[in-house]
Amino acid sequence: MMDETEFWELVDETREAAEGDPEDQADLLVERLVQLDPDSVLDFARHFESRFNRAYRWDLWGAAWILLDGADDDAFDFFRCWLIGRGREVFEGAVHDPDALADLLDDFDEEVDGDGEELGYAADEAYEQLTGTVAPDLGIPPAPPEPEGTPVDFEKEAALAELCPRLWERFRS
Repeated sequence: MMDETEFWELVDETREAAEGDPEDQADLLVERLVQLDPDSVLDFARHFESRFNRAYRWDLWGAAWILLDGADDDAFDFFRCWLIGRGREVFEGAVHDPDALADLLDDFDEEVDGDGEELGYAADEAYEQLTGTVAPDLGIPPAPPEPEGTPVDFEKEAALAELCPRLWERFRS
């Protein structure tokens, strides 16, 4: 049984070994997860999925929009995976206050950062390698149909600047 601390330790270890590259981190995660038993891989997947759903928030989508200079549904999904891959401090800080990303991120390169799509598949890939079958349903309630919080008009720069003023100042002005 993998607990939350072990989940974050695995995320941190692989991020540090990958030197922050999300694709390399995903590969390392798969390598580490296949060393575990299938139930532990599913535990990791549950931890990941519950955080992915928790980050489905309008204000966090606004932060992603600022950092990525626009973010459609898929880009926001991949951003949430990337955010989990940054580790507990960055993830929790951003969910609590998306504008805190202005302080939590050392830098941000749109070419590398913000797209953690492969991180979202790491547990599924590891489970398949271990068992030869597709991972079963995790029993996690799905994200709500709409993000949590107050909707944001992403097309209005003033709304984004008001939503995350420090992030806007640092990365867009």
